[in-house]
Amino acid sequence: MPWSERFESPVTTYFLLLSATAMLVVIGLVMVLSASSVTSYKDTNSSYTVFFSQLQSAVIGVILAFVATRVRLITWKRISVPMMAVAIFMQALVFVPGLGVSVNGNRNWIQIAGQQVQPSEFAKVALVLFGATVLTKKRRKLGEFMHAAVPLVFPAGALLLLLVLGGRDLGTGLVLLAILGGLLFAAGVPVRMFLVAGAAFASLAAIMVVTSANRMGRIKDWIGGGCADPHGSCWQTIHGQYALADGGWWGVGLGASREKWQWLPAAHNDFIFAIIGEELGLPGTLVIIGLFGLLAFACYRLVLRSGDFFVRVATAGIMVWILAQAMINIGAVIGLLPVIGVPLPLVSSGGSALVTTLFGLGILLSFARNEPGCREALAARPGVVRRSLAVIPMRRGGKS
Repeated sequence: MPWSERFESPVTTYFLLLSATAMLVVIGLVMVLSASSVTSYKDTNSSYTVFFSQLQSAVIGVILAFVATRVRLITWKRISVPMMAVAIFMQALVFVPGLGVSVNGNRNWIQIAGQQVQPSEFAKVALVLFGATVLTKKRRKLGEFMHAAVPLVFPAGALLLLLVLGGRDLGTGLVLLAILGGLLFAAGVPVRMFLVAGAAFASLAAIMVVTSANRMGRIKDWIGGGCADPHGSCWQTIHGQYALADGGWWGVGLGASREKWQWLPAAHNDFIFAIIGEELGLPGTLVIIGLFGLLAFACYRLVLRSGDFFVRVATAGIMVWILAQAMINIGAVIGLLPVIGVPLPLVSSGGSALVTTLFGLGILLSFARNEPGCREALAARPGVVRRSLAVIPMRRGGKS
């Protein structure tokens, strides 16, 4: 079959999403093992503790993604409102004494049965589905602020965002804001609504920065283009750039990073992209960027080929979520953006983030299965294999 015909196949979007996701998860597991081996051994006497935790989360995420691919479109619409209510309730639990947990100054975790869970990660999925449902119902009134944006932005979206910012997690707040903007833009909301909402949330972000000495220091270092205290607020940024510089063109080799020896904080989490650059060089970083580009292209293709308004808006929301988070993370590592504390989707260590991102991509796969002809083509593929095996000549004695 010519490549042009393969590209126009109804299963192309499905397999683009599946392959890019699988490759990012596999690369992420390998790099988490490499980046966390030293600190993991120091803390637990085993170099595999963080890796096994990430692997467990990956297995759970894959199972949830598989379940999501089998969910019907109407079901996503029906459960979107309950999911949003659960997300707001769970996010409010972080302020309950004894249940909420602070991590690096951010109170956006809850402890359940000895496991720490980040409700704001689940909130990203809930916001996408809820927003797509609201905008689909208000499709004919998108030009009216009270009918279109108010149910999405106020009170649901604003309340969720305020709860996250109340826990002092500015990075997740920016990602939620990007999701809101992506949903409204994909739905065709007038620009004037963006200006009003953008001004309000920019003011909130400014307040978050001004009221935090740590964030203010990082912003000043970033704006100034230099570092007044290399052992203070920009220690992480400097050593992240050291890692990329040491990697050069071809890298120092998988597992041979120097910065992971407790020089670079959060080497297996927020700054794993720096370890990828150090160990795998420029090709390794370009592969990561290329795979995110492939995900973006698959999402764009799904938006163009789908005839359902809900699918188009929800797909845009998930695409903005993953790409905005990836750009914030990579931008902070290479010095184009201030360090905010956002993990690299599917690659960085973090159970809640990995599980929910895989679940979100499972939703996209369920949308892709509903493309015209895709479900039938996927169902026919095993039959094609059996027919192909049937024409293989048999050896003497009846054995193939």
